[in-house]
Amino acid sequence: MSDWQQTLSDQSGKTVLITGANGDLGAEVARQLAARGARIVLACRNTTTAQAVAGTLPGDPVVESLDLSSQQSVRDFADRYTGRIDTLINNAGIMMVPWSRTPDGFESTFGTNHLGHFALTGLLLDRIRERIVTVSSGAHTMATRKGLSDPNFHNHRYDRRVAYANSKMANLLFARELQRRLSAAGSPVLSVAAHPGVVMTGLYDHTESRLFDSVKFVGNLIAGSVTEGANPIVLAAAGSAVRGGEFYGPRYLSRGRRPATSPSTRLSRDHAEAERLWAYSEEQTGVRYLETAGLR
Repeated sequence: MSDWQQTLSDQSGKTVLITGANGDLGAEVARQLAARGARIVLACRNTTTAQAVAGTLPGDPVVESLDLSSQQSVRDFADRYTGRIDTLINNAGIMMVPWSRTPDGFESTFGTNHLGHFALTGLLLDRIRERIVTVSSGAHTMATRKGLSDPNFHNHRYDRRVAYANSKMANLLFARELQRRLSAAGSPVLSVAAHPGVVMTGLYDHTESRLFDSVKFVGNLIAGSVTEGANPIVLAAAGSAVRGGEFYGPRYLSRGRRPATSPSTRLSRDHAEAERLWAYSEEQTGVRYLETAGLR
């Protein structure tokens, strides 16, 4: 057993809700945490593939329908799901897809990856007992203040790379700002972020871009395995020494890409930027954390 695995706490009796757990990283995270005793709730858009994953898990896994691109689906799920939640893992996402808008009019990548999870977390927060893990990416380093100022591309030409970077920066800013607000409210719940590093998952299959066909070829040469990509997320979810507001990822030169705290950009630690994003997200989703969970 690796040294980092020895820090993982027993998950027996705990319920872990994972978005997008119907394949790749989410499914592997579900398997690892289920092996440690967790009861897994797979909240997914594709419930057929989620049922297939659930069939491989021990315990009593549950599959729930959730489409994070739809704010109505998020609200319906939050109203419908009344079970226990010890840990929420905001894992689902799309990457560098062609231009489109969600049913609510948001740019699809930002609307799914960030606004969907922002609303979901806010609506469930008063039921979460221990931890919230939001999956970001090393691609957050490509985000800029200019890009974040117009994440729905009302005033700029669409660029799928900028859209993805915006969403992953938003994930990281959200995780850290949520921790600040939880701490200020005296909550014991931890909010942390994680990223898998370079892992060739099904996200690359939906870009519809020749550029990313070549990226896939190079990526396959340097990428880690799905298990290695899942490990930082598992550490963030179950590590006994995890601290709120931290960002976990693979340490590339270590054996097995051992997960550890990961560097991030100055922008990702900008409190003023995080507050602006928070206010914008509440305005866009209509989910106000002060009303739903008492966080200012």
